[in-house]
Parts: sequence; structure tokens; C-alpha cells
Amino acid sequence: MIQETEPLLQWSDPAKELIGFLGLFLSAGGIGFRFAALRGWEIETDKPFYDDAARRAAWLGLIGVVLSLLLVAIELPASASRKHLAVGAFIASDTATLLEIILLGVAALGYLMAAMRVGAGWYFAAAGVIFAALRLAFLGQWSRLVNPVHSLAAALWIGTLFVLVVAGLAALLRHEPTRERRGAIAADMVNGFSPLALTMGMIVVVFGLITAWRHLHVLSNLWSTPYGYTLIAKLVLVGIVFALGAWNWRRQRPTLGTAEAATSIRSSATMELVFATLVLLVTAVLVSLPAPKG
Repeated sequence: MIQETEPLLQWSDPAKELIGFLGLFLSAGGIGFRFAALRGWEIETDKPFYDDAARRAAWLGLIGVVLSLLLVAIELPASASRKHLAVGAFIASDTATLLEIILLGVAALGYLMAAMRVGAGWYFAAAGVIFAALRLAFLGQWSRLVNPVHSLAAALWIGTLFVLVVAGLAALLRHEPTRERRGAIAADMVNGFSPLALTMGMIVVVFGLITAWRHLHVLSNLWSTPYGYTLIAKLVLVGIVFALGAWNWRRQRPTLGTAEAATSIRSSATMELVFATLVLLVTAVLVSLPAPKG
């Protein structure tokens, strides 16, 4: 009798991981856009465009929070079943899950307020998203914060870039009242985003290396296991994303000031997002694979 081998992963697992990534990236991206990219003088003095861009970002952030809550709802029955509890009893007994639901609820309320142009909503959204991602810190589980910090930093970098392109640059290039000031407004948004991108990029590298080493155990697992092969694919794609980001920062950003330059950086930023999406797809598979044995 032929014994069937256990598959390396169930494809539903990467799908769920991808939902989680998209939720975090959109929800964190709205925050990064509002508090970094929308802080320039040219933008803040153009109230109609500022309000429109902020509202678009708030709706994108709210979609992200809803996706995060959807993932929690999907995972709850299985999590409760493993502890032989009803869903309600599991939520009440599992502090991390309860905290996540409460904080995501705060974030959803904040984004809804922001979408209705209530300024205080942004602070509720920021607190909810960031504290939900780092909720293990409230439970004293500091050793388990490496991956959440890595994911949050990546979300604040790439998620903000996505919102910048969609709610910022793309909307700006279609906004007729700002035609004469498009170049200056685009420069303000990109210059506001750049320090955030550089800081979060460094955090991604540091915590990504720590995470990779924790899972690989020994370097040879990098080229001798399915986990290692997938990690190599991710690293190659991440390298391309960093290269495109460096190109935008060193070559495209200094040319900003005209509508043509704004169109050009939107195109190059879109290409960066394409490869970042591939990184998310590969990462969703990577975190679903069993880590190599030490």
C-alpha cells in the first residue's frame, strides 16, 4: 500500500496570510500617508486637494482594517476548536485575540471618522493599527515582536507608497484645480514620504535578517530546503524593490517640480509596487512553509 506524503503546505494558508498582509499594508499605509506625505506646505495650503487626498487615504485604510478583521473572523473557529472552546469563550479567554479585535475596532472607528473629515479620527486610526500590530508588547511577549515589527515597518513603507500613488499622485494628476501647482504638491508629498521610507526600509532589513536567521538555524538550509529556496526568491525580489526605491529617491525625486516629473515618478513608483506585490505573494508562501530543522 502506497502511503501518501503530507503536502508541504495547504494553499489556503498562503491565501489567509495574503489577506493579513493586504489588511496591514492598507491600514498602515493610510496612516503613513496622512502623517508623512500630507505634511508639506504646498499641500496643506491647498485645502480642497488636501481634504480629498486625506479622505481617499481614510477609505483605503478602512478597507485594510476590514480585511484584518475578516482574517480574525476566518481564523477564530479553528483557534477556538484547538482549545475545545466555543468562539465566544475563546475570545474572552485569549487576551491577545481580544486585544486585537478591540484595537482593530478602534482603528475602524478612527478611519470612519477621518473619512467623514473628523481630524481626531486619524489619531484613533493610528493608535488602533499600530497597537494592534504590536499587541504582544502589552502582554510582555517581547521575544515574539521581531516578526510583527518587521511586518509593520514593511507596511508603513510599501503601504504608504501604495496610498501615495493611488490617493496622492494619481488623484493629483486628475485634479484640475491644482493643474498649475501639481509639480510643487507632488514634490511635497514625495519629500514627506522619503524619510519614512528610508527609516522603515532600514528596520525591514534588520528585523528581516533576524527573522530569517531564527527560521534557518544554519546557513546551509538556505540552499538545501524549500523554505530556503523560497526565501532566496523573496530576497531577490526585495533587492529589486530596494533598487527601484533607490532610483526613485536618488534620480526621480530631485527632478520633481513639474507635472511631467510627477507623472514620471508615479510610473516608476508603480513599478516598485508591482515587485512589492510579488514580494507579498512569495512571503505568503514562505510563512506557510515549515521552517527547516536545526
